[in-house]
Amino acid sequence: MKRKGFFLAAAMLAASLTASAAPPRTMRLDYYHTGNAAEERFSVDRVVLELLPWAGGRPVDDTNLGKYFFEVIDRKTNRILYSRGFASIYGEWELTGEAKAVNRTFHESLRFPAPDGPVQVVLKKRDARNAFREIWSFLLDPKDMFVDSSKPASPGPLLEIQKTGDPTDKVDFLIVGDGYTAAERPKFEKDARRLTEILFSFSPFKERRSDFNVWGLCPASDESGISRPSTGIHRRSRVGATYDSFGSERYVLTFENRLFRDVASFAPYDFVEILTNTRTYGGGGIFGLFSTVAADSFWSPYVFVHEFGHHFAGLADEYFTSDVAIEPAADRVEPWEPNATALLDPKELKWKDLVTPGIPIPTPWNKEAFEVQSREIQTRRRQIRAENRPEEEMDALFREQKEKESRLLAANTWFGKVGAFEGAMYEAKGYYRPQIDCIMFSRNDVPFCAVCRRAIERVIDLYSTPRARAAR
Repeated sequence: MKRKGFFLAAAMLAASLTASAAPPRTMRLDYYHTGNAAEERFSVDRVVLELLPWAGGRPVDDTNLGKYFFEVIDRKTNRILYSRGFASIYGEWELTGEAKAVNRTFHESLRFPAPDGPVQVVLKKRDARNAFREIWSFLLDPKDMFVDSSKPASPGPLLEIQKTGDPTDKVDFLIVGDGYTAAERPKFEKDARRLTEILFSFSPFKERRSDFNVWGLCPASDESGISRPSTGIHRRSRVGATYDSFGSERYVLTFENRLFRDVASFAPYDFVEILTNTRTYGGGGIFGLFSTVAADSFWSPYVFVHEFGHHFAGLADEYFTSDVAIEPAADRVEPWEPNATALLDPKELKWKDLVTPGIPIPTPWNKEAFEVQSREIQTRRRQIRAENRPEEEMDALFREQKEKESRLLAANTWFGKVGAFEGAMYEAKGYYRPQIDCIMFSRNDVPFCAVCRRAIERVIDLYSTPRARAAR
């Protein structure tokens, strides 16, 4: 009898230890971000206690990435419980011409492990010198009666695309379908699995595949496809993705953050890809928010990986000849993005440890010839869209561009080497990229450059614990 009591007590103790070690629930602060190019304001929408436990990752972010940064600070001890850098749709919109003329409001969210007691949530933004400055603060009590623990409408069953371990130890990547009807769910699964394999064919994702879990959710839409306002198409898809964001015909985002967050809350996630059931070339990516891709586009493999680079590691666009809505900056400030520089001090190049010995800084390349080719391609591209011609014509134009650019860039003396090549971040002058070609620069069959690969590795390490890496 005593022996039985001993084992019962031991079992109860083990259960108690297991329970105490369980991760907390996920808490989300939803808020409105309002303003224009000159000012911004914040107001709370709701505090949400999500359904699932916190997915993990190191609590304190030391990567120095993001235009914004938030901290969750314990009120009793003033200890930082959690922090993350991120970017936002508002952060891009405020750089457009529209932001100089009108105010707009965007819905945003901050997610973190649910705290035991009151915390101060502090939001910061980079100033003109790139230092983070506090712009908003909110006192949050997790025991407040208005914390919303209700269950949103289910988006359907959770698809396990790849599971290599517990979410607390892994990078949890969620692929969400938008514009798929209930009958098209098998197509979503096929699309999601195809693109997952493509992502893990690129270094360093290929070598670090065992550090990732990949999940899928596909809420059923009433109609196939998503909105494309420039052609008069409007859809009420379940996640709200749309082409023509900021007036750019290829830029796909969702401005329906509430819809997006409610759907995503049914999966453990650190990063999200919105897979749209469309063929027209398009996608988008915002650091720490989400990335998007048109699943059926001929160029979906490239767009998927390129845009995920923005979302996952805060990588900058390295191209500079395509039309964009963002207006040039008046002053040259060193970008926070790891793969672009203003080269204000060539001797202190941010990736100087990776520079090819003997390479000149800045690095000469056949830039003028490249620009002549690109201008001609962009003129033809605008004409195809203006006349609403078949997507096959756009695909053919991009294949022609790829063939010409590949030959031109490969002929450069410093092809494949790390230096500082002028032309990046949508501007021909004043910003520089690490290598002459990279998947963040062109649609050519090239990998991430050395600087981009290192940036991606750092983010993987932020979310994949040492315990998980030791088990690889």
